[in-house]
Amino acid sequence: MIIGIPVYHNVDLFDVTGAHEVFKWIPDPAIEVRLIAANVDEPIVTRDGFRFLATHNFQQVTELDVLWVPGGDPRALAQMMSGAAGRDYMNFLSTVGAHATWVCSVCEGALLSAAAGLLDGYEATTHWNFIPCLKKFEKVKVVDGFPRYHLDRNRLTGGGISSAIDESLHLVRLLKDDDVARYIQRTLQYYPEPPFPSDIVAPPACMFSWT
Repeated sequence: MIIGIPVYHNVDLFDVTGAHEVFKWIPDPAIEVRLIAANVDEPIVTRDGFRFLATHNFQQVTELDVLWVPGGDPRALAQMMSGAAGRDYMNFLSTVGAHATWVCSVCEGALLSAAAGLLDGYEATTHWNFIPCLKKFEKVKVVDGFPRYHLDRNRLTGGGISSAIDESLHLVRLLKDDDVARYIQRTLQYYPEPPFPSDIVAPPACMFSWT
């Protein structure tokens, strides 16, 4: 089983590493996690300046069991969705995602998935601040509220950034079972107790344009 995370410059670090941490704890040597980018020799620079190398390029990956699409800086999203610089990335999403067993996104990654046509006819969620942007895709049904993640058939979408952990743990339940997900959650000691309750309010309109 191959889990692929296609990455790009100015991607959100935790959208990638939070899920990667969870997936790498799955006690199954047959599961491989790949970081996929246009160039494996050029470091990916995340939104906050962290640098890492991808393990595979787009040409090396033609099929995935799980596609995990991370969010990123809005300027990067706009370039990916409408500019020539993102053409290879978007083609990869639409081509590989069309045949993946599971198509997942976290944070603004839902916008990339929607732009690739992978959420047409599905319910989905995203980072609370980008819900008006996701609603611009008329073929996507944006769910009410601000869920940490939402499952519609084989489409699993997550809320903002830290939702990557909750969502990836739920994906482990789907791929394996409750016992494996509990084992990983216990190993990570993921029992969050944030100092404040949610005070999220979605903005009235989308904050950026990709057209």
